[in-house]
Amino acid sequence: MRIVIAGAGEMGFHLAKLLTAEEQDIVIIDSNSTVLEYVSQHLDVNTVRGSSTSPRVLKEANIGKADLLIAVTSIQETNITTCILGKSLGAKKTIARISNVELLHSREELNLSNVGIDEIISPASLAAREIKRLLKQSALTDTFEFEKGVLSLVGITIDEDSELFGKTLTETAYLNPDHSFTTVAILRDDKTIIPYGENKFQNGDHAYFIAQPDGIDRVTALAGKESFEIKNLMILGASKVGINTAKLLSKKYNIKLIEADKEKCLHLVDELPDTMIINGDGRDINLLKEESIDRMDAFVALTENSETNIMASLLAKNQGVRKTIALVENVDYIHLSQSIGIDTLINKKLIAASFIFRYIRKGEVLNIAGIHGVDAEILEFELGEKSKIMQKPLKDMDFPKTAIVGGVIRKGKGIAVQGNFEFETKDRVVVLSKPECIRKVESFFK
Repeated sequence: MRIVIAGAGEMGFHLAKLLTAEEQDIVIIDSNSTVLEYVSQHLDVNTVRGSSTSPRVLKEANIGKADLLIAVTSIQETNITTCILGKSLGAKKTIARISNVELLHSREELNLSNVGIDEIISPASLAAREIKRLLKQSALTDTFEFEKGVLSLVGITIDEDSELFGKTLTETAYLNPDHSFTTVAILRDDKTIIPYGENKFQNGDHAYFIAQPDGIDRVTALAGKESFEIKNLMILGASKVGINTAKLLSKKYNIKLIEADKEKCLHLVDELPDTMIINGDGRDINLLKEESIDRMDAFVALTENSETNIMASLLAKNQGVRKTIALVENVDYIHLSQSIGIDTLINKKLIAASFIFRYIRKGEVLNIAGIHGVDAEILEFELGEKSKIMQKPLKDMDFPKTAIVGGVIRKGKGIAVQGNFEFETKDRVVVLSKPECIRKVESFFK
């Protein structure tokens, strides 16, 4: 598949990284030669210097033979123009990154495909949906449901109070007698580990499991965590993500939104009628106390400044808020949540890049999900009559070591998978795989 990416920022770079791991033919366009040099040094891609709104530059990228054009520069108008030009020059499919969420709500009315834009994505809207998902399971750092929850991916932090701490996977088998969960990944010191029998849980690990419904409660208990109901939510920052999050969640939670810009607060009163708008500095501990930070169940910091979000979340944590989420612009910060005490750090560019990756692959797999900071993807396959993985028990298959089968959905029921498991037609199989072996993993399910 030939893919042209316009924009070599963090979002474009991360997307290219995911796609090059699958040996896709990638061309990246950017006007910044320094950025392109960095891309060339780290990824096996072709680069073209110039503006993606230039027909000459698009032709230099051989746009006429592109199966897909993805415009993800930081400027909405550039992305829209790039897709319109690219489509007219022969690109089969186009995706544009937008900043105005109003376009999302009007997409059918506008019929953007008529002008050459097949799909639009809003990082702010996607980040808001991600926050909604993260707040659903209060004790967990991450969660994703398959088939309405008969199997779920759950993430949780391991500390010295956990029964799992200091034990290998083999040694913890007695804690999981009915096999209601499977450990599929461990994130440790910026490194993703696909764990097997002798891997040991350490203090500060972010551990990820595929679990049946009762397995979620067991994992939570073993990690020494306690689920709690979230009713009161404080949001810091009326950024695009902050406003979208308040709109999405105001019917479910009691929300207070703190914003430093007084004029913006006045506009938000009408835009967010179900949200209490407070003008002030969210880093001011006295203001937080005045606004009853000690009564908040969750605190979400969504200003445009990463350091402000991190500091405010730490203040909230120090005041007893049990669930904290902070938006960060710098991708390198993502892994800090392991060590500094914030429950989850998110980056809207990574969320959007992973969404595009899933969009590209959705014809080949039933479901695909990313995990914050983890160098792996969760995939869901349905087995056909000739699927290779049905030929032998799992332990006798040459399944990649950088991937792991987390569970199976059979006739609407979630099932844990052991080495002697035998697959059947119509089974839906959930797999965690590092990007570089996704193609090999897929070969077992064709």
